[in-house]
Amino acid sequence: MLVIFLAGHSACLFAQVNSPAGFNVSLSEAVQFAKSQNKWVQAARIEQSAAGEDRQDAYRAALPTVNVSGSYQRFSDLTLFTEGLSHSTTGPRRPTPNAAAFGVDALFNIYSGGRQRAFQKEQTSRLGLAKINAEDQSGNIALQTAGQYLDLVRLADLKKYIQDQLKRAQTRLRNINALYKNQKVTKSDVLRAEVMLSTVELSLQQTDNDIIIANQKLDVLMNVPDSVRVNPTDSAAMPKPVPDSLLQLIERSGISSYSVRKAAENVEIQRARVRGIQSANMPSLAFYTAYGLNYPNYLFFPSVNQAYAVGFVGLKAQYSISSLYHNKSKVAAGKLRVKELELQQQATADNITTDVKSYYIKYIEALNRIAVNQRSVEQSQVNYRIVTTKYFNQLALLTDLLDADNLLQESRFNLIRAQTDALTIYYHLLYTSGNL
Repeated sequence: MLVIFLAGHSACLFAQVNSPAGFNVSLSEAVQFAKSQNKWVQAARIEQSAAGEDRQDAYRAALPTVNVSGSYQRFSDLTLFTEGLSHSTTGPRRPTPNAAAFGVDALFNIYSGGRQRAFQKEQTSRLGLAKINAEDQSGNIALQTAGQYLDLVRLADLKKYIQDQLKRAQTRLRNINALYKNQKVTKSDVLRAEVMLSTVELSLQQTDNDIIIANQKLDVLMNVPDSVRVNPTDSAAMPKPVPDSLLQLIERSGISSYSVRKAAENVEIQRARVRGIQSANMPSLAFYTAYGLNYPNYLFFPSVNQAYAVGFVGLKAQYSISSLYHNKSKVAAGKLRVKELELQQQATADNITTDVKSYYIKYIEALNRIAVNQRSVEQSQVNYRIVTTKYFNQLALLTDLLDADNLLQESRFNLIRAQTDALTIYYHLLYTSGNL
């Protein structure tokens, strides 16, 4: 069923929406599914396709321009005036009151100073920018999906530990009631144990609600109905990449990052614009031709009531002298903007490198925090067993027992948080370096 789910067969998916077990999905499967099905990613890919069509249009613009035209006219009688407007005579238009024309003409650009190639280069860079934007959007959605999945994992593990705490609280309350009946403890101990049990039950209810909300957010990212229940198959204790395996990502982050790659494409776009502006300073040469059928024959005098066909081929050369001073500032401004974008690219690369190194340091710190919290959990478990034994042997107060219980629960929560935080930092590092 998971294969069907990930394959995107919506009919099978919807048929299983009400399944109480839900769908078992791993972290990598959730990320890959969201990268292919998320609406924002689909919109970015549509824009990429549109940019591809714009690039095709730029290359087709180099093809000859061909026009077909036709016309027909019916003239009225001709009125001639003499001696001002006092005398007039009327007669038919010679040689015929009818006129018609049909022709084909074509224009092919031979040379225009590189304007066409500059435009093609600009559209190619825009297509590259659209591709990177789509990859960036896909990576961003993958990062959000990973974060939401890990939040769901954290809540699932949290619920498991709260259920364990609930069992401890129920058992503790029964034992304290037994001690109270034997007049071994006071009523205040019973009341405090009941309050503790109510608090744990409320925490369990809150966690259940948080799981529902997190599941709905994950459904939106994966573009599936919000009634679909996703069951994470990975836990917070899933294997973490070793820090040494991330060094190569850090070294290439100044090149592979989405932001740096987009900045590089913007530089190329501006350079192509400058070449397009500079092309206005160059002469242009074009081949043009036409062939047509005309009626009547106006080539002779007087005109003849007959149709004729004629065509021509030729070259057209043009040079704008005014471009020498009209484009001077435009070219200068364009070159300055190229330098500006180059500096922005360098600054972006510096910032990305700093961010990636920061995530790397925090990732190592998170791994160390996991080891520390694992020891804390072991120590708090031993401490809880000791204090429990002391309390029921009347050697410790209930306050000490509840503090030991809270300490155990807090150490477990801290371990879950440290484990999920490490994975969250890892995915931030992947996205920032352009590898998600």
